[in-house]
Amino acid sequence: MYVCLCHGVTDHDIRRAAEAGCGSLAELTMRTGLGSGCGSCGELASEILGEARATELPLAVFAAAA
Repeated sequence: MYVCLCHGVTDHDIRRAAEAGCGSLAELTMRTGLGSGCGSCGELASEILGEARATELPLAVFAAAA
């Protein structure tokens, strides 16, 4: 689904950015342009990024322990 219509950023793009290490909305904006237009997508984008980071975190902890 499109999260940022101004810059054509999808939820998949946000999840890929999280997998690549993006940890904040500001960094996501720098990487994708998301939120730098009208800004109405910020709350949803932040939620998706947080969910994606929470999903990735346990995997990173297990990988570091291995």
